[in-house]
Amino acid sequence: MRTCYAGQLSADRLDQVVTLFGWVHRRRDHGGVIFIDLRDREGLAQIVCDPDRAEVFGVAERVRNEFCIKIVGKVRRRPEGTVNPNLRSGEVEVLCQELEILNPSVTPPFQLDDENLSETTRLTHRVLDLRRPQMQRNLTLRYRVAMEVRKYLDALGFIDVETPMLTKSTPEGARDYLVPSRVNPGQFFALPQSPQLFKQLLMVSGLDRYYQITKCFRDEDLRADRQPEFTQIDCETSFLSEIEIREIFEDMIRTVFRHAIGVELPKTFPTMPYSEAMRLYGSDKPDLRVRLQFTDLTEVMKDVDFKVFAAAANAQGGRVVGLRVPGGAEMTRSEIDSYTQFVGIYGAKGLAYIKVNDASKGREGLQSPIVKNLHDKAIDAILSLSGAASGDLIFFGADREKVVNDAIGALRTKIGHSEFGRKNGLFEDGWRPLWVVDFPMFEYDEEGARWVACHHPFTAPKDGHEEYLETDPGRCLAKAYDMVLNGWEIGGGSVRIHREQIQSKVFRALKIGPEEAQVKFGFLLDALQYGAPPHGGIAFGLDRIVTMMTGAESIRDVIAFPKTQRAQCLLTQAPSSVDEKQLRELHIRLRAPEAAKT
Repeated sequence: MRTCYAGQLSADRLDQVVTLFGWVHRRRDHGGVIFIDLRDREGLAQIVCDPDRAEVFGVAERVRNEFCIKIVGKVRRRPEGTVNPNLRSGEVEVLCQELEILNPSVTPPFQLDDENLSETTRLTHRVLDLRRPQMQRNLTLRYRVAMEVRKYLDALGFIDVETPMLTKSTPEGARDYLVPSRVNPGQFFALPQSPQLFKQLLMVSGLDRYYQITKCFRDEDLRADRQPEFTQIDCETSFLSEIEIREIFEDMIRTVFRHAIGVELPKTFPTMPYSEAMRLYGSDKPDLRVRLQFTDLTEVMKDVDFKVFAAAANAQGGRVVGLRVPGGAEMTRSEIDSYTQFVGIYGAKGLAYIKVNDASKGREGLQSPIVKNLHDKAIDAILSLSGAASGDLIFFGADREKVVNDAIGALRTKIGHSEFGRKNGLFEDGWRPLWVVDFPMFEYDEEGARWVACHHPFTAPKDGHEEYLETDPGRCLAKAYDMVLNGWEIGGGSVRIHREQIQSKVFRALKIGPEEAQVKFGFLLDALQYGAPPHGGIAFGLDRIVTMMTGAESIRDVIAFPKTQRAQCLLTQAPSSVDEKQLRELHIRLRAPEAAKT
């Protein structure tokens, strides 16, 4: 029986005989005395094997890194000058009396303390990677966060209810992962993108307050903050207003951060309308630590000679913005060129700029190839609206609104996080939460020539906006809200439609007829007829929250067995082919790649 974890050993156990289990992190032979750093999930303890105990010493000579061992020994203080203040067990060591090799190890493919491992190596040998102290801490923190969520919601009467993993394919959102049904040939289940419809059904069922920490699945292109399967803290409640829902879950996040990592978030999270977030930052998840904002110049540029600006300013759906960078005039041409290449990733065709060498001289104090194509009124407006001062630099974005928002929004964040941004006070470290509210209900799909739901078709319109559903869907705002933290959307939700007449108007706006609605959502629409209560909810990304808490670069560092950006598991080699018998049982036949293209 283990006395305690190796990493929890302390001076409280001086002169006690302890039994420890773990792995050999490092073995050191110091001229006849062998030291073993014993590692378990809580940390390290130093084991001393003295040659006076011949049997123990003989075993110690055979152990190597990653051997799994058991030791029995007496706790004593480390000699003066050898205390390690970085370890909880750093004041003591264990004089080994018994040493047993429980299982030897082949030579590991890498040292666990190697900080320069490639992600491919780590994911291929994930079992060993998970032994590393940082990964152990990450997964332990993930557990603590989940427990804090459960404790908080349990205290407020929320009930943990499981919903199906095999469900109906949804017509909105990302691609579904499909699962063929053997007993229903030619038909498919879908893995849930979220439990959205089921949690609404639970509200109609009268459960009132539901939550679930559950897996969700989306077949989409991956990035650092996305996985094909991810974990969602899913919540729904009845009879509460939008503000009351936000208050509950704002306090939940504050409580989780306080108890899990000892961070005090603000007592009240600021609230910003979606329109303002896009106007100032070009993003619905702005990083408020970056102290840069857009200056909208669309009206200013409509009559300038610079065609790039004028064309965008006069085009329907076009936008021209400036991004003032205090102190940016010191940037070199190579730095500006690198930023030009960067915005190209987001579809920008270039990156115009003006260096403000002397603001008091107006046009004469500016340095830029575009100045000659701007009239005095436009130049005065740029300097006045942006608040530019001598030594500043102004970057410009001019294109379709989405391209400008994406490109200059990303540029704003990149500059703020850069060494230049930190040196010049453009970045303020800390935790900056934000509620973004009043999202549009619909966006227009030019290709399909129809309105589509920005969130999902069951999101309720803001009070008084119901009339726009049939007259002007583009003006209709939703009772939708996102929680943003340091530039990451960590949670999002909405108040749902619970009245049939409003739901019908939304479907008409989306050009979804009664028959199509019944086929796609019939089970929910039928349930809403039985006295459905007002209800709403929110879902948080557990992976994202823990990633932010740990400071990791990717959510793959807080998931035990993640997929690569190609949605592959390098450890198990999934996905993989299956034999012909399995396919026949599922009534599936594979086409050759050439045939599949035709």
